[in-house]
Amino acid sequence: MTKNIVRTGLTAAAVLGLSLGATAVPASATPAGPGVTGTIISKTTIGGTDYILRRITIPAGQGTGWHYHDGTLFGFVEKGTLSHFDSTCKSDGVYRPHSTIQEPAGADHVHIGRNLGDVPVVLDVLYVLPHGAPLSEDAPNPGCDFQ
Repeated sequence: MTKNIVRTGLTAAAVLGLSLGATAVPASATPAGPGVTGTIISKTTIGGTDYILRRITIPAGQGTGWHYHDGTLFGFVEKGTLSHFDSTCKSDGVYRPHSTIQEPAGADHVHIGRNLGDVPVVLDVLYVLPHGAPLSEDAPNPGCDFQ
């Protein structure tokens, strides 16, 4: 059911956005691994909320860096396997192709996404953010022995 909700949300964002200019920029966090990129597929604002649909690619052996979000994220794994870790340095999920992920908002939800596999991870992510908020907020490594 969660997978259907995320797919519906991603589809709705694409339909609502109608701003399909693709912009490739480094995916921000502290520090993102080499080659980690994000491409904005669509974005729109309704009321005080920004809906941004973005494709993120994480090369093999790389990660997003430690960060959090000011709004909720909904993701769908297109390719590869995403390993997700929380600020206690413990895995809080392993997401394989065609699985979904939800990341809650707030500085108390610092996390990192890592690609421990041999193929790039490709994610479609719907950001639901307060208007004008950044896609992510950098956070220091909470003391884990990996990046």
